[in-house]
Amino acid sequence: MSDPIRHECGIAVVRLKKPLAYYQDKYGSALYGLERLFGLMAKQRNRGQDGIGIGCCKLDMPPGAPYMFRVRSTKSAEAIGEVLADEMKEFNRIARRVNAERKEMRDETGADYTPFEEDPDAIKREFELAGEINMGHLRYGTSGAFGKGSLHPYIRRSTWPTRSLMVMGNFNLTNSGELNQIMMRRGQHPVFDTDTQTVLEEIGFQLDEAHTDLYHKMRDSGLVPLEEITKHISEQLDVTQIIRKSADLWDGGYTIAGAIGNGDFFIMRDPQGIRPCHMYEDDEVIAFASERVALMTVFEVNEEQINELPAAHVCVIKSSGHMTIAPFTQAQEQHPCSFERIYFSRSNDSVIYRQRKALGEQMVPQLIEAIGNDWEHTVTSFIPNTAETAYHGFLDGLRYTRRLEVKQAIVEMFQSGSFDETKLDDLVLRNWPRSEKIAHKDIKMRTFIAQESGRDQLVSSVYDITYGVVSPNDNLVVIDDSIVRGTTLKKSLLRILARTNPRRIIVCSTAPQIRYPDCYGIDMSELGKFIAFQAAIALLDERGMRHVVKETYEACKEELLKPKAEMTNAVKAIYAPFTDTEISAKVSELVYPQNTQWKGDIHVIFQSIEGLHKALGPDYGDWYFSGDYPTPGGFATVNRAFINFFEGKGGRTYDTLL
Repeated sequence: MSDPIRHECGIAVVRLKKPLAYYQDKYGSALYGLERLFGLMAKQRNRGQDGIGIGCCKLDMPPGAPYMFRVRSTKSAEAIGEVLADEMKEFNRIARRVNAERKEMRDETGADYTPFEEDPDAIKREFELAGEINMGHLRYGTSGAFGKGSLHPYIRRSTWPTRSLMVMGNFNLTNSGELNQIMMRRGQHPVFDTDTQTVLEEIGFQLDEAHTDLYHKMRDSGLVPLEEITKHISEQLDVTQIIRKSADLWDGGYTIAGAIGNGDFFIMRDPQGIRPCHMYEDDEVIAFASERVALMTVFEVNEEQINELPAAHVCVIKSSGHMTIAPFTQAQEQHPCSFERIYFSRSNDSVIYRQRKALGEQMVPQLIEAIGNDWEHTVTSFIPNTAETAYHGFLDGLRYTRRLEVKQAIVEMFQSGSFDETKLDDLVLRNWPRSEKIAHKDIKMRTFIAQESGRDQLVSSVYDITYGVVSPNDNLVVIDDSIVRGTTLKKSLLRILARTNPRRIIVCSTAPQIRYPDCYGIDMSELGKFIAFQAAIALLDERGMRHVVKETYEACKEELLKPKAEMTNAVKAIYAPFTDTEISAKVSELVYPQNTQWKGDIHVIFQSIEGLHKALGPDYGDWYFSGDYPTPGGFATVNRAFINFFEGKGGRTYDTLL
């Protein structure tokens, strides 16, 4: 993706089924769970650049001993190995101290001692991240601040284990403001920070209510000794019911995981299945991750052994180890995020790999039309590196199309009785697609983490080109995953590609035109920054239709007065007067690089929504392209986004919804 948009967050969970001593005996490490957690996080490091967080909950700790811990770091996920190294330094420091104490005791008594590294009970007691519930989070924030305090997991502490809570997730709620108002009417004082805080406080409130009800019943019955109440509350705590009550009014896309201080764990997925959640279970662990291949690689298992947590379901693992998966609300029509397949998830998942290749293949008919089938004067490539898989599919489609042409021509030659070997040689050997490596990323850095103000210069420095393979008579075709703002395309990438001096540069986006904001996890919320939106506004101005902008503004305000269930997307009126081709043509004009000596043409081609669904499947979400949102909160978001644009307000739309 040439434009900087923020990824989905990544989650990883390893819940051990055995005592730490089991893993010490079998694998030589009581930190088996932590090691596997870091493995899952490392395999999903593409999902977080703001920082990482690790949580640990220990089972069956004696009264007075801490049981819930958290480590957070603003180091990016690229530096996850450094974070692990820091924690192991702490482990080794503890080991030196404990071993020194034990050696001193041995010298005094003459008794043998077990080294700390081989003593799982001591490791669990002394080292904070040694426990049965291991939770990891890779944050790519879409709301709130971006400091250490905003990193997951969030913790809500109490002297009662059954009221202590740790939460993390990959999500956005569209109605956080509304939920905060509900809390205020209860008499609570929520912090208007992020929707994570809202989620934490709502689950915490329901947890408090359930705990208090159980406590009063047991205390008033007189049948349970006071010193045993905590144990009985823990056993009877209905986590599934707590989640049902908590999520009753939530609107958004989410995978949320949490640990309660008594050792109960839960993980839940939104009713539309927007956010991903995969799980693996064997005799030793139950593990969860945002991406299937992370589980496959870390636990060395095949695809069939990984399952998806069903939408609208919550998986609860009690401290006893008993697991249930049950619905917490009614499942809705499924709309998994298509950007997971286009860009966010790693492409070594077999299904995602095939889907990305199919996205590239779907671009072939439009490109053939654009170049007039002149492959002899066309060079194909890709930029950036994340578009490589789609590019391979694109080449497969080109070759297949060309083979069909050759086959048809040969058949016609034989049918007409005019076989000509010279013509056959010309037909077979000429006019085939040419594939070249044009852009090279010669510095290993992730350009999307740079500050936007300096990003264009950074991209220019990171990429270099292959000289001498493109002639002034050639079309240069490059595949891109998607085009959001077009800023980097205009200011950096097209300027770089123009150095090859082609007759024309054709940019093929494997994603359709991004016309509307996302509000379920991706940081794409400001309408005015979308290049497709800018193109539509420019066309309205050119054709004397500026009144449509004012009319749409008024229509958006009217929509926001309606109940959410009755809202529609009034912003569609901005695009209604124009065809997809007209929008693409205007985008081509808007991204033309300035202040270069190159005088060739720019042609931007976008995937069609029909092509998207042919490649991915009919159920995948397309609201950022079509404007058809899967939840009521989406329609509130898009209408508010246009109002903000019209009134000149920046910022994320879902931060302002109340």
